Amino acid sequence: MKGSVPGLVSLAAVALASTAAGAGEVSVKRGAQVAVTAGCHDCHTAGYSESGGKIDPAAALKGVGLGWQGPWGTTYAANLRLIAKENGSEDAFLTYAKNFQARPPMPFFNVHAMDESDIRSLYQYIVSLGEAGDHVPEYVPPGEEPKTPYIVIAPPIMPKG
Repeated sequence: MKGSVPGLVSLAAVALASTAAGAGEVSVKRGAQVAVTAGCHDCHTAGYSESGGKIDPAAALKGVGLGWQGPWGTTYAANLRLIAKENGSEDAFLTYAKNFQARPPMPFFNVHAMDESDIRSLYQYIVSLGEAGDHVPEYVPPGEEPKTPYIVIAPPIMPKG
């Protein structure tokens, strides 16, 4: 059994490396992993949460017509396939991702903090999904009633004290 433990460790390392896309790698596989771990599908893929995390390739990252309403108005999770297509290239998408601003509840600052290789991988994954699909509903300003279903995100009401 001489050398069996190091051999097992080496085999385990090779197996692990082949199943997970590594940080710093730029690939569609890594982009798919980033889309899950960064929470992109949580809001931008219809039915993702309800399915227990199963990704429907036909709906993946096409945005959702369910609004999020708060003091800022009503916003919708964008169709990331259209955003990738409209930016036209991986470099342009990287620039967009590092600089865009969005209304709540989109945590755009988390995207700004992403590693360049993760953003490039995310772009490759998004464009690999196929047809871009349609735009989600437009932003609805505060005080106007959306024409779609929406979830109200209300600030907490503090007890008078």
